[in-house]
Amino acid sequence: MSAANGGWGALFSGGKESSWALYQALESGRDVRTLVVVQPPATSSMYHAPAQSVIRLAARSIGLPILDVGLPVTDLEPPDLQAGVSEGQEGELEELEPALERLDVEFDGGLRGLVAGTVTSDYQADRLQSMCDRLDCAFVAPLWQADPRELAETMIDGGLTIRIVEVAGPGFDESWLGRQLDHDALTDLAALHREYGVHLLGEGGEFQTIVTDGPHMSRPITLEFEREWYGTWGRIRITDARLDASASADEDEHR
Repeated sequence: MSAANGGWGALFSGGKESSWALYQALESGRDVRTLVVVQPPATSSMYHAPAQSVIRLAARSIGLPILDVGLPVTDLEPPDLQAGVSEGQEGELEELEPALERLDVEFDGGLRGLVAGTVTSDYQADRLQSMCDRLDCAFVAPLWQADPRELAETMIDGGLTIRIVEVAGPGFDESWLGRQLDHDALTDLAALHREYGVHLLGEGGEFQTIVTDGPHMSRPITLEFEREWYGTWGRIRITDARLDASASADEDEHR
């Protein structure tokens, strides 16, 4: 793709949906040039950024620069699963739109489009589409309205290493914190879905994830963490995160 066609930005949180949407965009040949990281206020229903310390490492492994947008993350303790979308969250788009306007100026050929990992949120999809219409660029949501079980299985089988970093829903306990979202975990989530209505992708805010490895990454991320449990919800506190040096050494040996 020539520079004259412009470049793409990708909304990126480090979580499973944004990571898989990015991978799909890259596989389809889209010229993604920047990861757009929105650092939301605590009450955000538009975006989530579960582990800021990991996002920088993920970007390095992916090989793309980051554009930071918005305010620093403030934890909501405990997360409010019943919180609705408020008019105040329109301000988040007010932060994002001028940032994308800057990309339109900076990119050789302008901003061709924006990729997002939204799956079920009409609020998010509609407002991102409207924003892109105003910017005269495309909006692509490759995961939109995907079947939750099929999408989860596709991400797992596709090579994403997904870790659960926060839980705040019925049926969860401390053992979920730091657990890899693999097929066994997905089976357990399906049981929670049947009993408590937990969304298999955590779209209701029941759990948050980070991706530590995938086909779009050159090196996996190694984590050390402690669990913080508050009786009805919990999260991991990352004590150390780094790119796996052994993977780089293996690559050098095969050159």
